[in-house]
Amino acid sequence: MSSQVDPGYLQPPTLDVVDAVRRALDEDLTPLGDLTATLVPPVLGEARFVARTDGVLAGTACATETFAQLDAAVEVDWVRDDGARLSAGEVFGVVRGPFRSILTGERTALNFLGFLSGIATLTAAYVDAAAAGGDARVWDTRKTIPGLRSLSKAAVRAGGGRNHRGNLSDWMLIKDNHLGGVGIAEAVAVARDRWPGRTVHVECDSLDQCVEALDAGADSILLDNMSPAEVRACVAAAQVRQGGAVRRTLLEVSGDVTLDTIGEYAATGVDMISVGRITKSAPTLDLGLDLA
Repeated sequence: MSSQVDPGYLQPPTLDVVDAVRRALDEDLTPLGDLTATLVPPVLGEARFVARTDGVLAGTACATETFAQLDAAVEVDWVRDDGARLSAGEVFGVVRGPFRSILTGERTALNFLGFLSGIATLTAAYVDAAAAGGDARVWDTRKTIPGLRSLSKAAVRAGGGRNHRGNLSDWMLIKDNHLGGVGIAEAVAVARDRWPGRTVHVECDSLDQCVEALDAGADSILLDNMSPAEVRACVAAAQVRQGGAVRRTLLEVSGDVTLDTIGEYAATGVDMISVGRITKSAPTLDLGLDLA
C-alpha cells in the first residue's frame, strides 16, 4: 500500500469498531469472565503479533479496541499499519501490560485481524491482477457477513480496492427483477424524479440494454455476466455516445470474475470490476500472538 494513502481512509468507523468488539467480548466473557485467566499470576507481560504467512494487514483498530475494552493498562504498539504488505515471520505489533488481560484478549484480537487481513490480502491479489491488464479499479459488493460490513469494506480499502455502495440507501441499483415490465428508460426517469441527487445504477446483460441505459442518462451501468468481447462493445458504445475517449457514465463489470480473468476484463476499458468473493470467500490470514 502506498505511503501516500491517508491512514484514516483505511480505517472503519470508530462506532462500528467499538460495537463489534463489544459484541465479540460479550460472546467470550458472559457471564463469568475468563475463568482460565484467573489461574495466571497477576504479572506484567509482553507479546508480539507475528505473520505466519505473507499477506496484507487490516483490522488493527479492532485489535487495539479489544484490549482497550478489557483493560486500560494494556498498551498496543503497531509496527505496521493497515494496508502494509507483511512477510511470513514479520512482527507487526507488540502488546504490553497485565498478562491476564493479554491472554483474555488474544483470540478476539486475532479473530478480527485474521478475518479482515484475509479480505485485504485477497483484495490485493485481485487489484494486482487487474493492474496487469488495465486501469480498472476493483471494488466490493454487499456480500458481507451481517453486522461486519463497514469493517469488511475498510479491509477492502486496505487491500487497495474501492467500495461499492454500503447499503440499499446509498444509491439505486436497478436490476432486472426491479423492472417488472417497466423499461430501463422509464425506470431511470422515475428514479431521477423520486430521488434527485442519488446515483442511478442500471444492471444490463446485453449491448442493447447498455445502449438503452446510456441513452436514458444512467450514472453507472453494471455489465452483468458478459464476455470480454461483449464488454468491449459496451465500452465502444459509451465512447460513441458520450464524446469519444471521455465518458461520464461509469461502466462496471460483474459476474464470477476470477484472478485468471480479471486482467482481460480490465483491458476492455471499463472503470470498475466488482468481485463478491473478496468479502464473502476470503480465507483467514494466518497470524499469531507470540509471548516475548
